[in-house]
Amino acid sequence: MITETITSQHNPKIKHLLQLQQKSSLRRSEGLFVVEGRRELMHCMTAGYEVDTVFILESEVTQEMPALGDAVHVYTVSSQVYEKIAYRGTTEGIIAIVKTRHLSLNELSSKSATQSPLYVVLESVEKPGNLGAILRSADAAGVTAVIVCDPLTDLYNPNLIRSSIGAVFTVPVVACTSEACISFLKENGVQILTAQLQDSHLYYDQDMTQPTAIVMGTEATGLTSQWREAADAHIRIPMLGRLDSLNVSVSAAILMYEAIRQRKI
Repeated sequence: MITETITSQHNPKIKHLLQLQQKSSLRRSEGLFVVEGRRELMHCMTAGYEVDTVFILESEVTQEMPALGDAVHVYTVSSQVYEKIAYRGTTEGIIAIVKTRHLSLNELSSKSATQSPLYVVLESVEKPGNLGAILRSADAAGVTAVIVCDPLTDLYNPNLIRSSIGAVFTVPVVACTSEACISFLKENGVQILTAQLQDSHLYYDQDMTQPTAIVMGTEATGLTSQWREAADAHIRIPMLGRLDSLNVSVSAAILMYEAIRQRKI
């Protein structure tokens, strides 16, 4: 139910929204984050997230709205206010504040009912755009889950949500330590394949039909020694030019789809 129209950029609710967009510490302390766009909000709600507040551009009020519960606070905002709070112009005039939710490895185990799960593990990936792109590929490839170890980026960063076009909600995502992830994979009989140049063989020569975790590191430093030592095999993508690496999101997509090719899904 719409409660009021906000026309001032200095309204406390607008200031709070902007702070949530900009400050990861506030998102963590309040357990809230911002979702911009109808498509992204629908993915978020379908995944079971609880919406707290919605801001709608006043000229878009007549458009079909997501089915919001009675407890959701809904405000219309003027075009000047919307320009202030919107990250991009093509978001169909809707921005929401949503309550965070954190999936654990134990919960992930109960959700991984497939006989041969496929995980993508990312160690210390720091750029929201890269993580968002990996999540889009993970959704397209039907990956069981993405596990982010020792994360250097906030999973509810607006840039990540935007670059993933909502895949952060459609793909199960767990944040944990590398130690906890390695234990989880070992206990569940999942082979660990680390993507690295050193002491490795070509990725398409590796059997990925069994339960598999593809582990990627940062482009700058690669994987730490604990992952290299925990690995069942080291794999690499052939580099035939002068450069020695691809963007991590491109590499992840290649390896995911090799697993899909082998499984003939």
